[in-house]
Amino acid sequence: MHLAQDFHELFSIASLISLLTLSILEIVLGIDNIIFISIIADRLPRNKQKKARTVGLMLALLMRILLLCSISWIVGLKEALFYFEDFGVTGRDLILFSGGVFLLYKTTIELHNKIQGYDDSEIKIQKVSFKAIVMQIVLIDIIFSFDSILTAVGLVTNLLIMILAVIIAIIIMIAFSGKVSDFINNNPTIKVLALSFLLMIGLVLILESFHQHVDKKFIYISIAFSLFVETLNIRMRKKNSRKRPTDSNNDPRDII
Repeated sequence: MHLAQDFHELFSIASLISLLTLSILEIVLGIDNIIFISIIADRLPRNKQKKARTVGLMLALLMRILLLCSISWIVGLKEALFYFEDFGVTGRDLILFSGGVFLLYKTTIELHNKIQGYDDSEIKIQKVSFKAIVMQIVLIDIIFSFDSILTAVGLVTNLLIMILAVIIAIIIMIAFSGKVSDFINNNPTIKVLALSFLLMIGLVLILESFHQHVDKKFIYISIAFSLFVETLNIRMRKKNSRKRPTDSNNDPRDII
């Protein structure tokens, strides 16, 4: 009966506005997820990357829908399981802490490889299981989706709207994850910037697990500005590389 009422309310103006708002929110909160997926899927051969992203996100969609259907359990994760003196440790805290540590570990390994100067082809020589990559995509999506689900519960009471918003967000993530992946992996400096962003998100997850709230809008603004500056640098380098052949006959001292 409750689902029938939700379906009846779905086509009202207020519900459609809520769906649009929640879909945009899910997409924005999924930016860090897309970046992680793009980087982790790049460990696979080129012909398997798209399949890994799609399968991983489709499984993540099923997990998100199951989580939405268990809203009472999700909300219950905010209740303290045990205490350290006056500090109550909740199920959400344990999940966020584990996710933050996992993200720091994976990102640090990727950064180490880049700093050591390992070429992507050298890194891919190490055998990586397709299933392992897919499971990592699903795992990190579940961790990233907890906050968005809790936010959705605070904004909307209609379960169907929440499910539709998640479906729309995942479809858009699947559609654009390939382009984001190509852009990141074709520009080494952007990849380092993206990894640094994931390091920051990992730290934020750990801080959140200790009940230290960090407003993510400041993180997104800072990364957007850094991305804008780096995009300008990429354009400048491309223009300079085009000019070099014409300047080859000039005295090097003139260039300086």
